[in-house]
Amino acid sequence: MEKKYRQEPTDLIKIVLFGPESTGKTTLSEQLARHYNSVWVPEYAREYLQNKWNNERKTCEPNDLLPIAEGQMKLENTLSKKASNVLICDTDLLETKVYSEAYYVGDCDPILEKHALENTYDLYLLTYIDIPWEADDLRDKPEEREEMFNYFKNTLLKYDRNFIILKGNKPTRLATAINHIDKLLHEK
Repeated sequence: MEKKYRQEPTDLIKIVLFGPESTGKTTLSEQLARHYNSVWVPEYAREYLQNKWNNERKTCEPNDLLPIAEGQMKLENTLSKKASNVLICDTDLLETKVYSEAYYVGDCDPILEKHALENTYDLYLLTYIDIPWEADDLRDKPEEREEMFNYFKNTLLKYDRNFIILKGNKPTRLATAINHIDKLLHEK
């Protein structure tokens, strides 16, 4: 049953875009996938929650988190078979865990937490809040960006994840990310 939350084995370098909403993760995911002639794994939660909003006018609830986690891992495992040497992930289960704790008073489903901590990635690209906020149906915490950034950063530190912070405009962020990913590829 829990297999649906696990990563399938692969030799790919796996990169995760990680950070608060509206910090350029999707844009950078697309750019990096194009640069490395690979694929990127979109954020399943956006599709899932947008459909929920469109159909029910309801936002995320705790019982949505395991279906989101399952959908995210299904996408990641499917797309990893189509990737070249690098897989760019617009999110991971650790990010879902952060949102669960931030929105539901520190609470996280034990199954989600287990797999968020067991699944592994080579590098997290933590996106800073120095780009303008863009509102949409799902984003709802523009006044809490700094607090959320710190939560994401502290989570990476707490679980000893390999990460860098990306700041600056889009070209600067892209160049910094490529530099760090290239180092990983050369070490492989």
